[in-house]
Amino acid sequence: MQLLFVIDPPGSLKAYKDTTVAMMRAAQARGHAVHVCEQTSLAWRDARVSAEATRIALAGGDQDWYRAHSSANRPLAGFDAVLMRKDPPFDLEYVTSTWLLSAAVREGARVFNAPDAIRDHNEKLAVAEFPRFVAPTLVSREAERIQAFVDAERDVVLKRLDVMGGENVFRVRADDPNRNVIVEVMTQGGARTVMCQRYIPEIAQGDKRVILIDGKPVPHVLARIPKPGESRGNLAAGARGVAQPISAREREIADAVGPVLAARGLLLVGLDVIGDWLTEVNVTSPTCFREIQDQAGFDVSGMFLDALEARLR
Repeated sequence: MQLLFVIDPPGSLKAYKDTTVAMMRAAQARGHAVHVCEQTSLAWRDARVSAEATRIALAGGDQDWYRAHSSANRPLAGFDAVLMRKDPPFDLEYVTSTWLLSAAVREGARVFNAPDAIRDHNEKLAVAEFPRFVAPTLVSREAERIQAFVDAERDVVLKRLDVMGGENVFRVRADDPNRNVIVEVMTQGGARTVMCQRYIPEIAQGDKRVILIDGKPVPHVLARIPKPGESRGNLAAGARGVAQPISAREREIADAVGPVLAARGLLLVGLDVIGDWLTEVNVTSPTCFREIQDQAGFDVSGMFLDALEARLR
């Protein structure tokens, strides 16, 4: 098969841990041709969406991890599959890329994750569809509502809806002398909507990444354990990743959520679970393949390629 990965600049990828690199290596091992392009090269002209696609060969090392071969401007519909793996932020340029990818789908391209589903599932707010698995939560831009939520719950986490990696995440207690300024900064004086969730003490045991592939959970999760003095379970914020078997509660959540999302074209999803609670539904560029593969020995990339190949039959 001819596979096109839409990625960040290749030189910015950390091959020793990058999920997209793991996917590409697994695809090459099965004899598939791997092509890459950047978001910036997506374009529509003459009634078709195309991109400057470069054929690459994956090497075994983590420094010079690929070799570029020929490049050509090609229609996306000419590939067997297009995999959208551009990292957030989910800004207007990202949305524009999904519009272009949706146009490519109408032309016959097979795009994963489905671009319309990516647009419809904000990674923070998507939990609202599954309220029985969600801790007390408020989504609002109104300072009075947010302050009342802090008063009611006493210990909360505030986060913006369009960032990743623990950026713009604040823990706020009712007696925090900085709570007013935090609310003002996060909402930009009422101009931006934020999510407020009751603080979940089980974060000390890790923010669990549950990987769903075509609606089915990988049998191991990655517990991202905050570093001392931190309340953010994000690897980008210095958390330590520990692979462990999926728990009964995590499987319960995955079994309820997975088939719903898979039916919408979300082939790969990363659920974030803290304690008993679903906190995020990641659909843009879910990660943690390498950590689970390296620590638990489970071939996550192989499971993903199996699902992708099944979808393309």
